[in-house]
Amino acid sequence: MIMDVDLDGLFAHNTTYDYEDYEYKEDFESKGSIAVLIPVLYSAELVIGLLGNGLLLAILVQKRRSWSASDTVILYLSVADVLLLLTLPLWAAQAAQSCGWCFGVILCKISRAVFNLNYYCGILLLICISLDHYQSITHATQQYAQKTPRLAHIKCLLVWLTSLLLVIPDFIFMVVVKDPAQEKALLCFDSFSLVGRLLHHTLGFLLPTAALIICCSRILLRSKGLQKERSTIFILLLVVVFFLCWTPYNITLIVDTLRNRSQELGDPLKTPLMVTSALGCFHACLRPLLYVGLCGNFRKHTLAMLRCATVESESSLWELGVANEAPPDQSHEREELKQMTSVDHQVQSTQC
Repeated sequence: MIMDVDLDGLFAHNTTYDYEDYEYKEDFESKGSIAVLIPVLYSAELVIGLLGNGLLLAILVQKRRSWSASDTVILYLSVADVLLLLTLPLWAAQAAQSCGWCFGVILCKISRAVFNLNYYCGILLLICISLDHYQSITHATQQYAQKTPRLAHIKCLLVWLTSLLLVIPDFIFMVVVKDPAQEKALLCFDSFSLVGRLLHHTLGFLLPTAALIICCSRILLRSKGLQKERSTIFILLLVVVFFLCWTPYNITLIVDTLRNRSQELGDPLKTPLMVTSALGCFHACLRPLLYVGLCGNFRKHTLAMLRCATVESESSLWELGVANEAPPDQSHEREELKQMTSVDHQVQSTQC
C-alpha cells in the first residue's frame, strides 16, 4: 500500500512578507489624536486671544491721550501676543495636514522667530515690571505711574531689540525637511544650533527665572499696605501664569538638548515639543482675562466700550501706581511737622 503525502497545500504559500511599511494601529491612533488636539488647541487660543487682545488694543487707542507709562507696557505686550496669535494657523495646519508644512522656508523661519520673540519679550518685560514694583515699594516711587510714558517706551524698545538679537539663531537654523514619520510630508524643524539652544536656556530661561524669583521674594517680604498688596498679587499672578504656560516647553527643550538627538526627526520628543509649544502659546489669551478679573479700571473701560460710551480717566489700566501712597514713616513725620508748625503759629500769635 503506497501512501503519498501531499504537502503541496502546506508549503505552497511559504512566501516572505515585508513588514517595513506596516503601520501599527497604536502609532496611527497617536498621530491622529495629535492631529486633532493641536489644531483644536491652537484654534481656541486664536479666537480667545484675538478677542481679548483686540479689546485691549481698542481700549488703549481710545484712551491714547491719557496714556500712562504702564499702558505703554501693556501695548508692547499685546502687540507681541497678537503677532504670535497670527502665526498659530500655520502651526495648526502643519499638525493637521497630511503634507505637513506647506508654506515654504521663509514663513517657517518667520513663524519660529515670532514664537521665540514673544517668549523673550514676555519674560524680559516681566522682569522690568517686577523691578519697578520693587523700587516703588522700597523708595515710594513708581516709574510706570508717571504721566509721560517716554521712559517706558525706551525700556520696551530695548527689550524688543534684545529679543530680536536673541532670535537670530532661530531664524538662521530653522529649515523645512521631510518628516520620516509620514510619507510625502514636510516639517518646519530646528536643525539644532547648540549656540542658539544655550542662549535660550541661559539668557531666556535660567537667568530670568532666577531674577524673577529673587525679585518676587523680596517684593513679598517688603510689601505692606492694601494698595501695595493688590499690586503685588497682580504682578505675582502674571509671573505665575507665564511660567505655568512656558515651563513645560522649556523643560522639554532642555531634555531634548541634553539628549543631543534633535537631528533625528523621528525622536519621541518631537510630539512633546509640539504639545508644550501649544501650551506655551496659551498665555497670549490668558493675560487679557487677568486684566478683566483683577483690574477695576480695565473693567470700567471694557464695560464702557461694550455700551458704546466713553470714559475719561487718566489712571492706568493696570492700577499699579503706589506713588500716591506715602509710606508709614514719611506720613508720620509729615503729621509731626504739621503739629510742630501749628504749635509755632500759636506761640507766635500769643506773643503778638
